Amino acid sequence: MKIGLIGCVQSSENALKTLLAIPNVQVAAVVTRKSSQFNNDFCDLSSVCEDKKIPYHYEDPKKKELSTEFLKKFNLDVIYCIGWSYLLNEELFSMPRLGVIGFHPAKLPQNRGRHPIIWALALGLSETASTFFKIDSGVDSGPILSQEVIKIDRNDDANSLYNKVICVAERQIVEFTAALAEGKAEFIEQDEGEATYWRKRSRKDGLIDFRMSAEAIYNLVRALAPPYPCAEFLCDDFFCKVAKSEPINSGYPKNVEPGKVLKVTGNNLLIKTEGEGAIWLLDVNSPAIQIGDYL
Repeated sequence: MKIGLIGCVQSSENALKTLLAIPNVQVAAVVTRKSSQFNNDFCDLSSVCEDKKIPYHYEDPKKKELSTEFLKKFNLDVIYCIGWSYLLNEELFSMPRLGVIGFHPAKLPQNRGRHPIIWALALGLSETASTFFKIDSGVDSGPILSQEVIKIDRNDDANSLYNKVICVAERQIVEFTAALAEGKAEFIEQDEGEATYWRKRSRKDGLIDFRMSAEAIYNLVRALAPPYPCAEFLCDDFFCKVAKSEPINSGYPKNVEPGKVLKVTGNNLLIKTEGEGAIWLLDVNSPAIQIGDYL
């Protein structure tokens, strides 16, 4: 079976290496990017392609048709699109015999759209999923080929959850690639009545407001932990990044205002939050902050 791959992030590289290890499968062509301003986990796939002598093409977002023309040359059975932040040229959908298979780390049909790992953590969800589906003209709306639920532990952050998803996805790729090759793959239509969508996040969504609960701030911090750009709070017009925190959900007087600095230990700050909570912000690079200051 001849496979094309479109992708430019770490999960794309993992998928490529997984496919290369499957017997009787040929990765015939790859479309990737030279650089990206949007993907924190960006990965140029050209080095793997050159090592394995796989033809590849760098996409120009202003000339997507060139990627389509490139892939047309290889008479592909299927295209996998894994880790791609741009809409595909719809001509691609019907070009391979088995269509184009997309990837979304959420429990479709719920939570379609942008930033699924970040939103799942920021909203305190207890589970997500690794989902592969046939791409159509909608947003993450095509029939599902493979879906596995993934538990989100309370101590998971963006990096650990990302790695969990990649590990599960690799196993799925092996299984459904074999099913596609043998003509045994089954696709399940999504229930549109159950569909929900997540919007694109902006920098302001990562700004800590100490009127939030300690638990909500903790969820925001772990959601934006590296490889993402980190949650932030403002101090004297300086954005202070926070990669790790420890919430204390009770035990502090309700009559202490949110944002008051309760303790300072080196680069660690204990800040009063909503209600009876407080939160330790750990290893913070900030201007001089003293006990009694307000953030």
